[in-house]
Amino acid sequence: MHRIGILSPGRSELPDPTANMLNAFLHGLYELGYRQAQNIVIERRYAEGSPNRLPELAADLIGGNVDVIVAVSTTAARAAKQESGTIPIVAIGMADPVADELVVSLARPGGNVTGTAFVGPELVAKSLQLLHEIVPRLSRVAALWHPNAYSKRTMANIVSQIEVAASGLRVRLQLVPALSPEDIAGAFKAMTREHVDALIVTPSPMLFGEYPRIASMAASNRLPAMGAAREFADFGGLMSYGANQPGVARQAATYVDKILKGAKPAELPVEQPSRYELVLNLNAAKALGLTVPPTLLAQADELIE
Repeated sequence: MHRIGILSPGRSELPDPTANMLNAFLHGLYELGYRQAQNIVIERRYAEGSPNRLPELAADLIGGNVDVIVAVSTTAARAAKQESGTIPIVAIGMADPVADELVVSLARPGGNVTGTAFVGPELVAKSLQLLHEIVPRLSRVAALWHPNAYSKRTMANIVSQIEVAASGLRVRLQLVPALSPEDIAGAFKAMTREHVDALIVTPSPMLFGEYPRIASMAASNRLPAMGAAREFADFGGLMSYGANQPGVARQAATYVDKILKGAKPAELPVEQPSRYELVLNLNAAKALGLTVPPTLLAQADELIE
C-alpha cells in the first residue's frame, strides 16, 4: 500500500481551476492500475488560495510518511523541497525548473524533484500577438502579474518577454502587480483608470486559482482578456493560450508510477510541453462586440460556443 501526498495551492471546493488537473492526474493513476484503498492511499492538502500555508502543509504530508509528494505548480514544489530534500517530489506544471532551483537540469534533475513543465520561452510573447489579432486598434494593454509567482530570474524573463513583444507590436504596456488575491480588485481599478484596451494574465499559480473571478471582472469591465491556460476561457475569458493543464497533470502520473517502482527522481527528465493550445470563447467575443478573424478561427484548437 503506497501513500501519495497531493499538495495544491488551490481550493478544496469548486469552482477551482486545479480540480481538472487533479482529476486528470488521478485518472492517469487509474489507467496505470492504481486504486484508492486497494494499492494506494491518497492524502490531499489544499492551501485554499494562501500559498504561505504550503510549507506547513508539506511538513504535514512528510510527517504522515508519504512515499511521494505530488506538488501542483512551482509554488507547491518549492515549498515541498524546502521541507525535504529526500522524499520524491513530482511537480505538475512547473514554470522554469532550473531557474527556480528545483532541478539542476531538465535532462538530469539531480535531486528529489522531477515532473512536468508548462511555460516555454515563447508563451507570453505569442499570447500578446494573438490578443493583438483579435482586438482591433489595440494600443494599450494591461498585463496582470504576480511578482512573487516564481524566482526573480523567472519573473524577470517573463516581464522581459512581454515588454519586448509589446514594443514590437507598438503597444503601450501597463504592468499591473497583484501580490495576493486581495489585490486583484485594486488591479482592475488601476487598469480602468488607464483606459486599457485589453488584458493579458501572465502565468502564476495564484492568478490561475483566481481565474473565475478575473474572467468575471474582465467581462464586467468589458475588457478583452487572455489567460495562460484553457480554464480561463472555460470560466468566461475571451481566449487562452498555453499548455493543456490536464494533459500535463496526466503525464505526472507516469512519474509517480516509475518512482513507486524504484526509479529515482534525479534520473527522470523533466517533460516540457510539445505544443500549446489556443482556445477561443466565441460567447465572450460576441458579448464584447468583437469579430474573430478567420485566420484566428483556423488556428484555434477549440471554440467555446
